[in-house]
Amino acid sequence: FERLCIDANDPASHRDFGKDIIPSIIDSSNIIAWPFRDDETGQPAYWRDVGTLDAYYEANMNLISVQPELNLYDMNWPIRTWQPPLPPPKFVFNDHDHSPRRVGSAVDSLVCSGTIISGGTVERCVLSPRVRVHSFATIRDSILFDAVDVGRNCRIERAIIDKGVRIPDGVSIGVDRNADLARGLTISDGGVVAVARNVRF
Repeated sequence: FERLCIDANDPASHRDFGKDIIPSIIDSSNIIAWPFRDDETGQPAYWRDVGTLDAYYEANMNLISVQPELNLYDMNWPIRTWQPPLPPPKFVFNDHDHSPRRVGSAVDSLVCSGTIISGGTVERCVLSPRVRVHSFATIRDSILFDAVDVGRNCRIERAIIDKGVRIPDGVSIGVDRNADLARGLTISDGGVVAVARNVRF
């Protein structure tokens, strides 16, 4: 804790455990490491440093792959976490005759409880609890935190959107770099757009 406080006041710090905290205490403290290995393969077990937007994004996108490195469905290594008492996710509207078509769908995605995809399309995404995706919105390759609300006709690509953000109808994120920068959004070196909790559209 003491070292964390020192690091918090260091303007040169990266605010990264692996880059700042551990190297600063190796010579002065008793550090213990454990050889974290997969019992079946003998290979190093899953570990990712998610200290940058791009690393966090890539780790989440790996979760939705067909054979993720960290398999959340592996009952031999269960992930124990608190689950809010919410209803299951719901996908509504299957109107193929409407132009444009209005179908609530999610593919190649993780969709948490309490989420409603109401006539929108979600592809290769991680959606936290209580996300709302309204009609004709398209979200691809993105991570949406708790209670994000995406308006009608929105287009979102390669984005990380923080808790409680309300995206009004017709807004595009991750499509036009200059428009994203003009809104004050952060864009990572890898092109991932981050929308902070305090952003207002």
